Amino acid sequence: MEKLKGALVVGFLRLFALLPWRAVQAVGNAIGWLMWKLPNGSRDVVRINLSKCFPELIEAERERLVGQSLKDIGKTLTESACAWIWPAHKSLKLVREVEGLEVLQQALASGKGVVGITSHLGNWEVLNHFYCNQCKPIIFYRPPKLKAVDELLQQQRVQMGNRVAPSTKEGILSVIKEVRRGGAVGIPADPEPSRSSGVFVPFLGTTALTSKFVPGMLTGGKAVGVFLHALRLPDGSGYKVILEAAPEGMYSENVEEGVAAMSEVVSRYVRSYPSQYMWSMKRFKKRPEGEAKWY
Repeated sequence: MEKLKGALVVGFLRLFALLPWRAVQAVGNAIGWLMWKLPNGSRDVVRINLSKCFPELIEAERERLVGQSLKDIGKTLTESACAWIWPAHKSLKLVREVEGLEVLQQALASGKGVVGITSHLGNWEVLNHFYCNQCKPIIFYRPPKLKAVDELLQQQRVQMGNRVAPSTKEGILSVIKEVRRGGAVGIPADPEPSRSSGVFVPFLGTTALTSKFVPGMLTGGKAVGVFLHALRLPDGSGYKVILEAAPEGMYSENVEEGVAAMSEVVSRYVRSYPSQYMWSMKRFKKRPEGEAKWY
């Protein structure tokens, strides 16, 4: 049964990749609209997350953001299907603007390890191709449950001559070793960690259990951190990649200070492009002691 499910999912991904770009976005928008209008778990999670992270919004404003977020999530799904199937150079043509490329170039020229830091904002699959076109990093990722999909992603995510590392003990060690020997890695900053691997720090209008892993690699001065995001352009023609140096606070020996500094950067980007964040993630499953569960 798993093989059949995997084959069907990969088949649908290949079908999406055959569509013209505007049709890809239109289908994604339609999927998101249906997710907004029909009862489903993803809509419930989006509403809960936005109510906690943007408490200042009135109900009508927040519901509009729910709708736009789900439409953008739908677009991210169909656009990512193209990034998974297309040759990498075709996806790279969708990067229309780049801001802050010199930050990455300076980091690569420093002779230190480079930690590329992103989040589930915009399209991280297109960003993967962009980053790997600049250097040959190890990309850290959480493997999907379906083996056929995992095999596809492992194949497609290494088109630029880079490597991938799953979020296992072996994968974590390979990422750490790569940074220590002056190589480059790419890591998402926002997957919820185990309680022992994270600390609660401010995130928008609430707090979030956030991983200590990335800031931990920057302490000691042996690595340089660079934030990277690929944001969808308003006209739908492609993406703007924005790069930014990690703030000084992320290099602190104080763990909580380093994690909070990382969270502040991610929060700033999400607040600037709120509908492009993957609000359907159960990002806040673990709560501080004494606080009720959200989901």
